Amino acid sequence: MPSFDIVSELDAHEITNAVDQAKREVSTRFDFKGTEASLELKEFEVTLTAESTFQLQQLRDILNPKLAKRGVDLTCLKVGTPEGQGKILRQTITLRQGIDTSTAKDIVRFLKDAKLKIQGQIQGEQVRVTGKKRDDLQEAIAALRREDFGLPLQFTNFRD
Repeated sequence: MPSFDIVSELDAHEITNAVDQAKREVSTRFDFKGTEASLELKEFEVTLTAESTFQLQQLRDILNPKLAKRGVDLTCLKVGTPEGQGKILRQTITLRQGIDTSTAKDIVRFLKDAKLKIQGQIQGEQVRVTGKKRDDLQEAIAALRREDFGLPLQFTNFRD
């Protein structure tokens, strides 16, 4: 039976490159000279540090185009609230990866409501879709691309 997997994955190497480019730009910009503005990447979490909320916004405005240019979908960003500590503010941006259970249930429900002859199964952080015909699977992919689930979806492991 033909099948494919629906996943939401990020390329860690591209994220590292984008953050490094943003750091280089911050170090050369005149409006950040002599300030405590910085970006740090740990796993899939970017920590922005600045002296004001305006500078935090500018750091996000520097980082977002770098990520987009490297092929990272900006819908996977979850921006936290700024937290203050004296004159230093920190903000955490989490890069969401994988499909959580509630979103996976929404995807399976959407596929059932589409009235296609396919089945969806939740398997950890991915959804496996199986059907009898390849055309049904291709229609499912097209329908999923039109729908917005709040995460960037990739379709992998297509088997005929």
